[in-house]
Amino acid sequence: MEADLKSLKIDRKPLRHDEPAPWARRIILGGIALFVLLGAGAMWYKSANAAIAVTTVRLTAEVPAAGAPAGDTVLNATGYVVAAHKIQVASKVVGKVAFIGVEKGDRVREGDVLVRLEDDEYRAQLQQARGQLQSLQARLAELEAGSRPEEIAVAQANLEQAKAELENARINLERTQKLVQEQVFAQQTLDDARALHRASEARVRSLERTFELVRIGPRREVIDAVKGQIEQFRGAVAFAETQLANTIIRAPVTGTILERIVERGEFVTTGFVGDRGAKGFVVSLADLNDLEVELDVSQSDFNKLSGLGQKAQITVDAYPDRRWNGEIYQIAPEADRQKATVQVKVKVANPDEFLRPEMNATVAFLSEAKPAAAGQPAAAPALYIPAGAIRDGKVFVVLNGRAVARPVRTGPSSTRGLRVEDGLFGGEDLILDPPAGLTDGARVAPQPR
Repeated sequence: MEADLKSLKIDRKPLRHDEPAPWARRIILGGIALFVLLGAGAMWYKSANAAIAVTTVRLTAEVPAAGAPAGDTVLNATGYVVAAHKIQVASKVVGKVAFIGVEKGDRVREGDVLVRLEDDEYRAQLQQARGQLQSLQARLAELEAGSRPEEIAVAQANLEQAKAELENARINLERTQKLVQEQVFAQQTLDDARALHRASEARVRSLERTFELVRIGPRREVIDAVKGQIEQFRGAVAFAETQLANTIIRAPVTGTILERIVERGEFVTTGFVGDRGAKGFVVSLADLNDLEVELDVSQSDFNKLSGLGQKAQITVDAYPDRRWNGEIYQIAPEADRQKATVQVKVKVANPDEFLRPEMNATVAFLSEAKPAAAGQPAAAPALYIPAGAIRDGKVFVVLNGRAVARPVRTGPSSTRGLRVEDGLFGGEDLILDPPAGLTDGARVAPQPR
């Protein structure tokens, strides 16, 4: 006991108030470690239970439609969807754009107004031509009507007056001759009387012809000449009317506006002038219900095609799950030497709003369908899935927000995908292109395509 008391010592070292006590430091460090562990655990739990975003499609059984293309695929080729008849609508007259009635993508019917040009000059030309035509028509009516009674009466009165003057000149001449013989008048007076008589005779003959022309009317040749001038100006009026009508540019066919080239105030001409300056055409349009696919088929594969009318199925990159039927309707009569290909055109039998010109397209040319044997039952409904949905012989479907792996057995590939022989029944939400880290039972966030 005494030894224990001697071992006790008083610590003379002064206590620092700016340092925490050892027990406080241990509490602080323990709290920090606890928060770190809780945060790490929460992050692990969240990542372990996070839903993986996946794209799904609802599987439905397909029943082959009557008349649908059948047969095996003999050749796949790529090309572009094009409008069978693309039209660049140009102007027939020169002018400045005053009105634009369409935009890109608008549907138009044949005869709809697309663009109007300023028409002041063309209206003035038409008015001038009509005025000249009316003037000639009035002239023709005057000629065909002949001379008026008043004109004939005037001509006859002038003739009678000339005859009276001639008679007076004759009497004066006879009197002057006697007086000259009696040497009352000089010879000069007789000469003047004779000249006056001859002038009166000439005037009478002239007025007789004038009266006859007035009485019988104008010559047939003059009337025919005026008729010819009238026909000429009728043509001028028709041309001016056509030019005025051409200032309104209308849709030549029913279709869709693919491109609008002009703006209001721009100048339009009747020929191609390039990208700058006046425009050679105003819009381009096409009937999107008349589409085709242009393909360049390699010469080495050309013998796989059977010719015009061969059935085909068409897919596009934008909608890989959609199919369009088609058939060969045109084969180029000559091959392309540089590309070693032959151009083939496939008519789309069932175009819709999803198919657009200039889309990339893949065409599967089909062999001829084999006829069903007598008494053979109709084809049963079938399921088709994309090849990319299968991983290690399994597919993933979504059930209650989780991915469920299902083994499947598939048949041969076709244009619609892989035919499911066993493992799926239809109605499942199939995960397309499953992510590499997707496992059976993982939480997923489906996004239907």
